[in-house]
Amino acid sequence: MLLFQGLTQEAGIEEVLSEEKTLSVIDLIVNGGTGSILIITVLFVMLFVALYIYFERIFAIKAASQIDSNFMNQIRDHITNGKLEAAKLLCAQTDSPVARLTAKGVSRIGKPLDDINTAIENAGTLEVYKLEKNVSVLATVAGAAPMIGFLGTVIGMILAFHEMASSGGQAEMGLLASGIYTAMTTTVAGLVVGIIAYIGYNHLVNRTDKVIHKMEATAVEFLDLLNEPL
Repeated sequence: MLLFQGLTQEAGIEEVLSEEKTLSVIDLIVNGGTGSILIITVLFVMLFVALYIYFERIFAIKAASQIDSNFMNQIRDHITNGKLEAAKLLCAQTDSPVARLTAKGVSRIGKPLDDINTAIENAGTLEVYKLEKNVSVLATVAGAAPMIGFLGTVIGMILAFHEMASSGGQAEMGLLASGIYTAMTTTVAGLVVGIIAYIGYNHLVNRTDKVIHKMEATAVEFLDLLNEPL
């Protein structure tokens, strides 16, 4: 009987300990107090903005990078045969930065080669601007989120030390918990948001560079086409 009671008490103690160790993310945020809730809400909004921009840009860049591998061969055939209108129509039917650069070059055929090159470069600058639209916001989030998290850390520690000062250095741990929660949760949240935004930014930059390289290669190929003897 005593053995059974002992086992029951041990099981009850283990159950209580397991319950005490379980802490949901929501409880962690709420226990941090008003400061923690406000800062983490700001970080959550920043995370939402970062994810929206990332996925919106990744789909836009993916669409911009897709082009028929036979596109330039068709342009070459049209220009060689003097079918400039057919070349313009093909460019108009192809929705991509490469096609728009080529269309700008085709529309300048007959003018000096330097003028054609300048027109293509200007069009390329506009296309790059479109590709990089709002990407800088990700860089801002990546830098600002950890700083906001650290701001929460400082605020939390100030609250904790304020409680200690108000109680003459003998504050109970329960009174310090709110400040400590604010310090820890905001730091973690800021770092998580910053890391996600940083990775997303670098991935977009890498994908954008590949499209820009393809645009530059197309421009060179088009200019070489114009330099070929008829």
